[in-house]
Amino acid sequence: MRRALPKLPSWLPVDGYILALVGTVALAALLPARGPAATVADGASTGAVALLCFLYGARLSTREALDGLRHWRLHLTVLACTFVLFPVLGLAARGLVPYVLPPTLYTGLLFLCLVPSTVQSSIAFTSIARGNVAAAICAGSFSSIVGIVVTPLLAGLVLHGDGGGFSAGSLVSIVCQLLLPFVAGQLLRRWVGGFIARHRKALGYVDRGSILLVVYTAFSAGMVQGIWHQVSPLRLLCLLGVEAVLLAVMLTATSYGAKKLGFARADRIAITFAGSKKSLAAGLPMASVLFGAQAGLAVLPLMLFHQMQLMVCAVLAKRCAARAEPEPRRESSPAATAVGGSTDPVRVPGPATAPARSAR
Repeated sequence: MRRALPKLPSWLPVDGYILALVGTVALAALLPARGPAATVADGASTGAVALLCFLYGARLSTREALDGLRHWRLHLTVLACTFVLFPVLGLAARGLVPYVLPPTLYTGLLFLCLVPSTVQSSIAFTSIARGNVAAAICAGSFSSIVGIVVTPLLAGLVLHGDGGGFSAGSLVSIVCQLLLPFVAGQLLRRWVGGFIARHRKALGYVDRGSILLVVYTAFSAGMVQGIWHQVSPLRLLCLLGVEAVLLAVMLTATSYGAKKLGFARADRIAITFAGSKKSLAAGLPMASVLFGAQAGLAVLPLMLFHQMQLMVCAVLAKRCAARAEPEPRRESSPAATAVGGSTDPVRVPGPATAPARSAR
């Protein structure tokens, strides 16, 4: 009798897209784009970022997203965690330079603290933990919209002198590559929204492929310039430790802070999972604009943090669900099918998978 192969733990979200990201980094290390090929790759990456933001705008139903404004206290709490508490912790980590983190990795860590929250994974984990899914949808979406403007502005304030490369030219690039395509998608949604809804799966490959192209371009530039020789394995381990502490602090602050503010259990779950996360899909395009050739090291902390938050939150969500009292199955908000489209790579175990699919 043949013995079955051992399976990975159900709480370990090993995502094929994460493997694709790792493979893209390996490809850039072995075959980086050089010379004319680098010029072509850079131009293609710029176009891919603009297409990505256009698809975001075309997917988002403004009317139904605004229906969530009745939870304004919850949304303000998530925004405060994302764009106030996270950056404050990032600035406090400056004391770790250069003893624990080199300046290059610290810049990436600080940038991680500035990007918006996730949409899809926040929805998935909130659903598994039996929280307020509709609030998680709106909170994540509002964070993404606000982040298009707030993240570059915060980068201009706190990354100045840290290799962020932020300038008036960077602001123009942000507007042209991120904001204008997003607005165009919103304006054209009436005509292209139906097409996108019918081909959601195919277009999902387009935006995920766009992110892979951005990763390849960024890491290729890093390989050509030899910036990887600046980071030792010990420094990478230190970075993982710092990010573990950062995630633990944010999970604790969002959970107990929401309780102190008097939110109901379902709302506290949404705040915890939406307020403690950072979006890889939103951060990569912004990093390619803000950091240019140094984007490789700048996005490394974000890539590591993203996978860490998936693994930790998968465990927490299942524990929350186990502690919750059984309740009848509720239909998700109409906004669940309208606000979706995040390309944050995630595969979450558990029975509540419908909201995660509807968010694509």
